[in-house]
Amino acid sequence: MKTRHIALACLALAALHAGPAAALKVGDRAPEIAAQRDTSTPLRLSAYKGQVVLLDFWASWCGPCKQSFPWMNTLHGKYAAQGLRIVAVNVDARREDGERFLAQRPPQFLVAWDAEGATPAAYEVKAMPSSVLIGADGRVLHIHAGFRDEDAAALEARIVAALAERR
Repeated sequence: MKTRHIALACLALAALHAGPAAALKVGDRAPEIAAQRDTSTPLRLSAYKGQVVLLDFWASWCGPCKQSFPWMNTLHGKYAAQGLRIVAVNVDARREDGERFLAQRPPQFLVAWDAEGATPAAYEVKAMPSSVLIGADGRVLHIHAGFRDEDAAALEARIVAALAERR
């Protein structure tokens, strides 16, 4: 019992010294990403200024990612011509794992790699998949953790609204 109290006190002290958390929220400017399109080409969010970006974080071991990839392919087909860019950032430690996943679910959208985890850390990703909808002005419009088929219509409606604002 005494050990438990000491552990709780240590956690409380650590929380106090950590300072206030600056969680990413709707309305914030989207952080720049630190991912690569291939082994040597950096990918920058700033390259998509004026476009709506669905930034998706995924991993090969993520069950719901298997559902979200076909959905994102459909979104890409429907809205890319209107200015939607889908960027799926893989967070696997081993790129080969992500490549095996993609071989079974070929994306029609851009895939980037971030084995070091800098981009998911900047976006404070806590679940797989997680997506961040970024408006044409570079501000966060919506943050969504997980993926279920019943979420798809509401997420698509947000994308359509963001594209309408862009015009």
